Amino acid sequence: MPRRVLQGVVVSAKAAKTVTVLVERRVMHPVYKKFVKRSKKYLAHDENRRAKPGDTVEIVECRPLSRRKSWILVGDAPARTEAQARAAKKTARKAG
Repeated sequence: MPRRVLQGVVVSAKAAKTVTVLVERRVMHPVYKKFVKRSKKYLAHDENRRAKPGDTVEIVECRPLSRRKSWILVGDAPARTEAQARAAKKTARKAG
């Protein structure tokens, strides 16, 4: 079974070897048919303590490392160019 990969923003790096990553996703509302933002925080293992708050990172699912931590930080998320961001907005507008 493939491992899930999520992209989010580091909101806290206070704990030892653990970062809190906020992942946002857009979901269509079942009644109003509008896109709504949903967010969730994940705890991820950061062995080298390289992530700082505000960094955009990718996390990968792994075996449970503690009660709430079952994700590993794999590195920085690839930066989007302006053209890619515009194209993503355009496709989102067409869908909604």
